[in-house]
Amino acid sequence: MPTGSLLVDLAGCQLSAAERRLLARPGVAGVILFARNCRDRDQVAHLVRAIREVRPDLLIAVDQEGGRVQRLVEGFTRLPPMARLGGLLAAGAPDATTLLFEVGWLMAAEVLAVGLDLSFAPVLDVDRGVSAVIGDRAFGSDPQLVAEAAAAFVAGMTAAGMAATGKHFPGHGWVAADSHRELPVDPRPLAEIAARDLVPFRFLAPRLAAVMAAHVHYPAVDERPAGFSRRWLQEILRGELGFSGVVVSDDLTMAGAAVAGDVVARAAAALDAGCELLLVCNDQAAAEAVLDALEERLAAPSPRLDRLRSARRPSAEALAARRREVVERLRQWEARGWTC
Repeated sequence: MPTGSLLVDLAGCQLSAAERRLLARPGVAGVILFARNCRDRDQVAHLVRAIREVRPDLLIAVDQEGGRVQRLVEGFTRLPPMARLGGLLAAGAPDATTLLFEVGWLMAAEVLAVGLDLSFAPVLDVDRGVSAVIGDRAFGSDPQLVAEAAAAFVAGMTAAGMAATGKHFPGHGWVAADSHRELPVDPRPLAEIAARDLVPFRFLAPRLAAVMAAHVHYPAVDERPAGFSRRWLQEILRGELGFSGVVVSDDLTMAGAAVAGDVVARAAAALDAGCELLLVCNDQAAAEAVLDALEERLAAPSPRLDRLRSARRPSAEALAARRREVVERLRQWEARGWTC
C-alpha cells in the first residue's frame, strides 16, 4: 500500500541524490512525471525502476491525456485531442464508442507498460468555448455527451488495468482565466453548475478511482475555491454525488491556489477540505517546506490511495498487437478529417 500524501516532481531524466532523499521521506506518496523527465520509452522505464529502488510503494503518475497534454511522446502513440473523439460520438459515427474505449485502453496500456501507475485522465470539463486551457482537452460542449464519451474512455482504461481520475471538479470549462496564472472566478449559482458541469462527475462517480479538484472559485457556492472547500469536496462530491474514491488537489504551486496563503498554508487547507493526495510541483523547496511543516499529517495517508496502484500490466505482445489495430483506425479517421 502507498504511504504518504504528497506527490512531487523531478528536475530531469535521472534521479539526483537530493531527489532520492526527498522520495524517501514518509510524507511522500509518489512522483508525477513531466515532459522534461521523459526522453523515450527505455529512459522512462529506467527512471521508473530507479524511483522504485528508493521505495517500491511510491505511486508514479503522468498527465497523458492526448492532444496538447501528452508527456510521453517518443515511442508512444500520438493520441488525438479528446474533442476529436467526442466529435465523432456527437456526429453519430457508428464506431465512436468503440474507438473511445480503444484509445482509453491504448493510452493506459502504454503508460502501464513502462511501469507507471496512472495517468490523470480523463478531463470531464464541459467546453463552453471560452477556456483556452481546457478547449479541445474536453470531449465536447454537451454535458451528457461528455459523460458518455468519458465513460467509454474510462472503460478502456479500466480494461487495461489503470484507475481513472476525473478532472477538474466541479468544472473548469465556463471560465476563461487559466488557473496556472490566476484564480478563475465562476459566478454561477449551484443549480446552474449542477445542471451542466456536474453531469459527467455525477454519471461517472461510481467508476472513478480519483477526482482532481479545480483551483476555481465559485462564490455563489462557497467562499473558498473548490480545492480548499469542504462544501464542494465533502458535501457535494462525497455527499450528493456519492463519490468514494481519492480526492486529489491540483498543483498547489499554481497561481490559482495562492488565495490560501503560502504553500504550507495551501497544503494544510487542502487537507482540511478533504484532499487526500496533494500535488506540489516545479518547486522542490516548496515540497520540502510542506513536508517539514506537515510530515506527520502527510505520513498518515488515506487507505483509498491503494486504489490508484495499477492492478495489472499488459504483456508486450498484447500491447503491440492491439496498438497496431487502434493506430490504424486513428489514421483512417485522421485521413477523413475526423468527419463521418
